[in-house]
Amino acid sequence: MKTLYLVRHAKSGKDDLSLADRDRPLDDRGHREAPKMGKRLAKRDAKPDLILSSPALRALATAELIAEALDYRTKDIEVDDRLYASDVNTLLGVIHKLGDKQDRVMLVGHNPEFSELAHQLASEITDMPTCAVAEFGFGSKSWSDVGKVKPETVTLDHPKKS
Repeated sequence: MKTLYLVRHAKSGKDDLSLADRDRPLDDRGHREAPKMGKRLAKRDAKPDLILSSPALRALATAELIAEALDYRTKDIEVDDRLYASDVNTLLGVIHKLGDKQDRVMLVGHNPEFSELAHQLASEITDMPTCAVAEFGFGSKSWSDVGKVKPETVTLDHPKKS
């Protein structure tokens, strides 16, 4: 079984217009919500074999805060440029090229592409709010099947969900 976690970055600041988009940091709410979501994942015994993050500061900070809550070494987070300003086909390409030895993979990135991919994988997901985590369980041995077969399990969680 393969488990894919799609994590939309936590709330970021938009106040400093001098910053490039990639350099926008998390705001206070983002710094509260990312560890909160990490703890929720830990309670569900989520243990990713690999965390891939967009290079954008807000995504990488989200990945690091969630990783800490999951006892995943932050130095093992891999930054992948393809997760920034991409599209569904690019994201599927990243997933399809994952090594099949890894059973649980977390991607941390952005909207609209994460919501679009989540919706393509499970039509009941129409939007991923900030710091949302969509979890998909596939009864497959290969990541290349993702997007071609329906997930057996689907969970969407986000900070405002009780």
